[in-house]
Order: sequence, then C-alpha cells, then structure tokens
Amino acid sequence: MNSKKLKNRWLIAASAVGIHISIGSVYAYSVMTNPVKDVFEVEGSVIKWAFKIAILLLGLSAAFLGRWVEKVGPKISGTTAGIFYGVGILGSGLAVQIESLWLFYLCYGVIGGIGLGLGYITPVSTLVKWFPDRRGLATGMAIMGFGFAALIFGPVMAKLFETVGVSNAFYILGIIYMILILSSARYIERPPVGYVPEGFTAEEGKTIKEDISNVTANESLKSPRFYYIWIMMFINIACGIAIISAASPMMQEKLDYTPMQAAAIVGFIGVFNGLGRITWSTLSDYLGRANTFIIFFAFQILAFYFLPKIGIESVFLIVLFTVITMYGGGFATLPAFLGDLFGTKQLGAIHGMVLAAWGLAGVIGPTIYDMVKEQTGSLDTTLMIFAGLFVVALIVSILMKMSITKSQNLKKHKLSMVA
Repeated sequence: MNSKKLKNRWLIAASAVGIHISIGSVYAYSVMTNPVKDVFEVEGSVIKWAFKIAILLLGLSAAFLGRWVEKVGPKISGTTAGIFYGVGILGSGLAVQIESLWLFYLCYGVIGGIGLGLGYITPVSTLVKWFPDRRGLATGMAIMGFGFAALIFGPVMAKLFETVGVSNAFYILGIIYMILILSSARYIERPPVGYVPEGFTAEEGKTIKEDISNVTANESLKSPRFYYIWIMMFINIACGIAIISAASPMMQEKLDYTPMQAAAIVGFIGVFNGLGRITWSTLSDYLGRANTFIIFFAFQILAFYFLPKIGIESVFLIVLFTVITMYGGGFATLPAFLGDLFGTKQLGAIHGMVLAAWGLAGVIGPTIYDMVKEQTGSLDTTLMIFAGLFVVALIVSILMKMSITKSQNLKKHKLSMVA
C-alpha cells in the first residue's frame, strides 16, 4: 500500500489558479503601453509589438513544448514557467532602465512569451486528471484566473508605475509573479495512476464517463476530430479577438459613446471574459462539450450579423457581453473537450498543438477586421464576414457531434456483442 498521503485536489486547483492569475497579467498590457512608450519616446504601436510577440510565443511554445511538459511533469514545467516569466518581466525592467527597445522585445516578448506558453498548459492537463468527474469546472477555474488577472494586476501596475517608476515597477512585478508561480508549482502534481475521486464507484451508483479514446499526441493528429476542434477554436478566437480589439471604436460609432464611456465598457469586457470561462466550462459538464460549441456558433452567427443593426443600447451591450463570454468559454471548455476526445495520456501536448490556433488567430482576426473595415468603411460588411466564418464553425461543430455520436454508438455495439 502506498503510504504517501494523497494531495487535496481543490488545493491543486488553487495552485493552478495561482499560476494562471500571474501569467494572465499579460492581458493588462495596455496599462503599461503609455508609461513604456514615454520612456522609449516611440508610438504606442511600437511598444505593442512586445505583446504580439508574447502571444505568438505563447502559442508556439505551447505547441512545441507540450510533449516536454507531459514528460517532466507539472512541478518541473511549472517551475520553468515561473523562471522564464519572472526573468522576462525582470529583464523588461532592465531594458527600460538602459532604454534598449530590442532587449524589451526579447525579454517581454520572447522569454516572457515562452513562460506564458509553459505556464498556460502546465496546470490545465494536470487538473483534468484530478477532476475526471468535473473536468469543465476544474479547467474553468484555472482559465478564469487567466481571464480575471487583468482586473487584479491592472490597477496594481498603474499604481506601481505612478509611485516607484517604470523600471522599478517591472522589478517588483517580476518578483511577485516568480514567487506566486514557483510556490504554486511546488504543490502541483499529477494524481496517482488510475485515480478516481472518493465516492465514485459503481457500487455507489456514481461512475465517470469513459473517454472516447486515450491516445498519444501523434495518434491524435490522425483523427479528423483534432482538425475539427482546431478549426472551431481558430474561428472562435479570431472573431472574438477582433471584436475585443475593435470594441471601443465600435461603441463610439454605433452608440455615440465618448472615448471615456467606451473605455469603461472595455473594463466590463474583462469581467465577462472571466465569467464566461467558469460559467460555460461548468455548463459543458451537463450540456456536453460538442453541444456547448454548437450553441456558441449558432448564437454568434446571429450576433455578428445583427450587432451593427442594433440601436438600443441595452440590447447591444447584452449581445456584445454574451459574445465575450463565449470567447472566454471556448478557452476554458477546450481542455475538458480534448480530455473527452483523446484521453489524458498526452493531454498537455495535444492542448499545446491546438493552442497554436491562438497565436495565429491573434494576428489574423484583428488584421481581417482592420482590412475589411478600411476598404469598405462599413461595420455591417465587416461583421457579416465574421458571421460567415461562424457558419463554417457551426458546420464543423455539427460534424464533430456526428463523429462523437458515431464513436459512442460503435462502442455500445461492441459491448453488446461481447455481452
């Protein structure tokens, strides 16, 4: 009998939130744009390149280091994430101090970006293993931390820039993030093989739904379901990021908001992004993962088509905020969905490969929006193109649902033949 005491899975979840709240501070990047651009005496768009590089490296490092994360385990990969992200932020402070823009890109964008990718996938694949009964809730909690981080660290950053100066603010933040991530990584670990939560036995009438398959990352690439979910995520992220990046000018154009009023609503977007992550991922435990994505896409086809035609403020905001919850909800439902489809054998690696869609969508979504809006001058036409993309996503999600149903029926048929 193993004498090692089993860790509390809710404290494992809390550790995952600790990692995600730290790295999610990247979403508060807009708070540092003005103070940093003033130091370097450049335009804000020049400083924003560090953020774009960081998100690109998040996607790439998640894709290419996912197998390594699975191999070494969450403690080592979480510690590595903490070192990379912490050093990236500390190095950004040095870059500001010596006024080296290239060092800033290297530290915040490349080194910090690698820390982001490792930190994002490390706790999620572990949580899915600890919560086979509540995968959506567990991954939603961690990824909600990533969504809410800007609300926590945004004001902290603003206060630090004001009181201690730009480079010192980065030094303090780097130390805070490193302590938070490293201490969280010390507690986090995989559950023992064959772990089942207390009370989940056939005798007690509670069972855990069996995964459709339990395959390696390479084997998952041979399944059409991998490509279905990759396309679904890419479209959901590209359209969501486009609407987030354009929310302020869109509200000024459609609702005659002042820039200050629009900025206040943008703050609420962060709240609904975070709430959507925990709400939709938890609901997916009951609705089913494929059905949740079908709801996302069916609603967003109508939302993107009608949004520019809505003149009533309250209706416009309800539709906009619902779209934002579905953007966040997609991220949080994804790891649980991947666990259902491909099992937990190499979940971190598979999750990483799908997150490459994030890196691409983050560049392509806003670029499509800007190009179409510039050429047509029409918000209606621009959002209609995104509505068309959601039609593609809906078709793919229905194909996914049919594929899952077919697999489950086949499994039932085989079991009945054995019986």
